[in-house]
Amino acid sequence: MQEKQSGRALEELRASLYNELRTSEGAKRQQQRYCGPVVALSFNFMVAVGIIMANKLVMGKVGFKFPIFLTFVHYLTAWVLLAIFKALSVLPVSPPSKTTPFSSLFALGVVMAFASGLANTSLKYNSIGFYQMAKIAVTPTIVLAEFVLFGKTISFKKVLALAVVSVGVAVATVTDLEFNLFGALVAIAWIIPSAINKILWSSLQQQGNWTALALMWKTTPVTVFFLGALMPWIDPPGVLSFQWDVNNSTAILISALLGFLLQWSGALALGATSATTHVVLGQFKTCVILLGGYLIFNSDPGIVSIGGAVVALTGMSVYTTLNLQESKDNTKQLPKQVVTKSVGEGSTDLNVNSTSIVV
Repeated sequence: MQEKQSGRALEELRASLYNELRTSEGAKRQQQRYCGPVVALSFNFMVAVGIIMANKLVMGKVGFKFPIFLTFVHYLTAWVLLAIFKALSVLPVSPPSKTTPFSSLFALGVVMAFASGLANTSLKYNSIGFYQMAKIAVTPTIVLAEFVLFGKTISFKKVLALAVVSVGVAVATVTDLEFNLFGALVAIAWIIPSAINKILWSSLQQQGNWTALALMWKTTPVTVFFLGALMPWIDPPGVLSFQWDVNNSTAILISALLGFLLQWSGALALGATSATTHVVLGQFKTCVILLGGYLIFNSDPGIVSIGGAVVALTGMSVYTTLNLQESKDNTKQLPKQVVTKSVGEGSTDLNVNSTSIVV
């Protein structure tokens, strides 16, 4: 009897989850329920560290020198996996087309392609120090863009915390600033699409009923197309003559699978938090890798770099504390339901105001 009841309960749970995925609102509720800010950011952090190691293996030991084509393989793999999810009816339903213009989805797909392509090109033509400076510049760009586009402001305390983070990361990572005019122009051109990419991913999920997977399904084909168009202009020739043996292909496939997880986890993190918080997470990853190499592998980045990483982590801790405090304050300020009765009809109306909370 107990086994029948357990089996029935499990079947009801499966049916409930399936029905929830049949509407964009239900799918969004499931994503928010099971993948909050802490889970999303932790997932993104672990995958990001894993793909760094995988890409070092592919670019170094395997000798695959085609970064745009590798990015193309990542997004193509993601598209294939999403198509399989859709065929199995486990891909969350997208919101109605009238709620989000096609132009917004197309713009996000294009911006993703250029953000990825220009990032790799910047790394190719610039020194590591100049590349890191460009990454740091994404933070104030996001703050400025959100103010211009959405009128969103942040507190002065958060501005100070972000300034401390940026200075700490700069001290920790910028060891050389070799200047290359073409590389500098590419880096500057990359900053804007990188910032817009994060803002669009965050705003479309938070303001609409988009889930990460549904939004990926709609935008990935556009990204794949434009990455394919960028390859002849950026990658060196010779990708077809590369030694595509079992070992090399397996390494690239592992990198591609991690690339799918990185895209998914990044979308989840942007949907659960904000574009600025996601950038801070990326800087946290940089500092952890630097300090981890020093503590675990006995690497010696220098006392100045270690001090910069510690300063950056301190700023991140303050920024996180301010976010948590702000979320608690917003929760306390949520208005209670106000019940009003119509004397003539005896009916009850519930006037409920909602306050959005952005981490």
